[in-house]
Amino acid sequence: MFRFFESRIDTFPPAPPRMPPRGMLQFVLHYSRPLLPWFGVAALLTIALSVVELMFFSFTGELVDWLASADRSTFLAEHGGRLAVMGVLIVVIFPLVVWFQSLVHNQTIFGNHSMLARWMAHRYVIDQSLSFFQNEFAGRIATKVMQTAQAVRDVLMKIVDVFVYISVFFVGTLILVGQADLLLMAPLVVWLFGYIAILVYFIPRMGEISSKQANARAELTGRIVDSYTNIQTVKLFAHSRREQDYAREAMVDFMGTVYPMFRLTTRLNIMLETLNALLLFSTGAIAVAAWMNGTISPGAIAVAVALSLRLRSTAQWIMWEVSGLFEQIGVVKDGMNTIAQPVAVTDRPGAPELVVPNGEIRFEDVTFHYGRTTGVIDDLSLTIRPGEKVGLVGRSGAGKSTLVNLLLRFFDVEKGRILIDGQDVSAVTQESLRRRIGFVTQESSLLHRSIRDNILYGSPDASQAEVEEAARKAHAEEFIATVTDPKGRTGFDAHVGERGVKLSGGQRQRVAIARVFLKNAPILVLDEATSALDSEVEAAIQEHLMTLMAGKTVIAIAHRLSTIAMLDRLIVMDGGRIVESGTHQELLERGGLYASLWQRQSGGFLGGTDERKEAAE
Repeated sequence: MFRFFESRIDTFPPAPPRMPPRGMLQFVLHYSRPLLPWFGVAALLTIALSVVELMFFSFTGELVDWLASADRSTFLAEHGGRLAVMGVLIVVIFPLVVWFQSLVHNQTIFGNHSMLARWMAHRYVIDQSLSFFQNEFAGRIATKVMQTAQAVRDVLMKIVDVFVYISVFFVGTLILVGQADLLLMAPLVVWLFGYIAILVYFIPRMGEISSKQANARAELTGRIVDSYTNIQTVKLFAHSRREQDYAREAMVDFMGTVYPMFRLTTRLNIMLETLNALLLFSTGAIAVAAWMNGTISPGAIAVAVALSLRLRSTAQWIMWEVSGLFEQIGVVKDGMNTIAQPVAVTDRPGAPELVVPNGEIRFEDVTFHYGRTTGVIDDLSLTIRPGEKVGLVGRSGAGKSTLVNLLLRFFDVEKGRILIDGQDVSAVTQESLRRRIGFVTQESSLLHRSIRDNILYGSPDASQAEVEEAARKAHAEEFIATVTDPKGRTGFDAHVGERGVKLSGGQRQRVAIARVFLKNAPILVLDEATSALDSEVEAAIQEHLMTLMAGKTVIAIAHRLSTIAMLDRLIVMDGGRIVESGTHQELLERGGLYASLWQRQSGGFLGGTDERKEAAE
């Protein structure tokens, strides 16, 4: 039975994620559409419960009147049938409706809605462009995805629970007391207008503060996660106190939303309790006066007072539910501002996959300024022949890494185009483009998973033997055998910690290189790939890297020029332009920028004091 209701919704729909709409209602419906029929069922069940509860109150009044006038000897004969019907309603029908409502609420809606929304939001967010993640805390984004998904569910649930229930219950209450005496309706109508006035005043203010609070909470989480993620840097620079102060600033901002919220809550409680007391008093006074005039029965008084008491207790619940509704609306609005952002780099409709039979790369009049007017890359043209090994050289900020990022299409060029075997990289799917490029960066961060899983990222279907062979080529098998994590897992099964912090920089780099060995893509990009390794390990890996490079088109970035001097051609960049091109020997003979950089690295330490100072700088 539980499994039946739990399986009514596909929590992980396979349909490609779409950009969420920016309107509040449209945003909520975007993440709720598969569940809308079940929200309709929940609303009908809420109506049924409200009607049954009103029938209980009505029957209570009748029962009081019966007991006041009935003959004990004939009571069951006169009223036994009605009592039996109410008994079945109380013992059988009402529990069945509650039971069915609980299954729909807990198993079908609560159990699935938040995860469905998180799945859809996560799939959309993880497809965002690199710049999206560079401009936000990772912890902040994760918080927005988690809390917005739950808020979307709570918004709809509170609407169904509160507005449907109170609408049916209040209308039914007016009808019941109006049947006894029309004057008894007056306190209820006055109470309703007072209640609405309180809602109109307080709830929007609570919603506004809740939105600020959700943003402040996400900022606080982002700062704390940022400190934990970079804990080694915090410890190295002895800045624990600085990070405490950094988090404290966000905590102070968060508390700046907490105090106003609870001030509003206190005022709301005082006004609501005063209004409820006036309702109970006026209903009781009018009912007693009407009884003294002989216009209503004791049973009617019992119903009117009981409904007032019930409405009094319900009003508190409704107020908190409605304030909770506006709080969740504030959370949804805040999350919507982060999640419902257009993806900067997208595939064209029907884009084909990249095919790389040869591996030729052409940059044609490429310009890219990161959205600024000038700088970075300007009208750059470069052709890398199939199988050619090219090194990119230049000072920091010359545009080398940006050129590689454009090749991988982490950003779209602002002018010109990039072709691989004649195919514009902007016209093929991003996944196929990146599958065909092996990339090792200077600081390779690893996933907080096993070493095996990290290597398998290069080729998820590879066998254990292939994983071990890749590790051997990267000279990682020796240290892998010694790794142990806190749960006792060892070797390839050991987990490496967030971003691979349990491993040294050189060990992380070797795992990353093993991953690229396993990927075996036709185009290889090395961005300071061996800079974190000691000379002995680097020399050993270089032999395998040369084997890996065979038959591939290679782009290598290195500040340590000796590691790329043997490549087919070196491209020297400065200020986003190519200023020199040639072999190592040709560039030395030319005596330009490359020769100057080479002299600083190879000869500067052997010369005089001025040369050593220049090299150190």
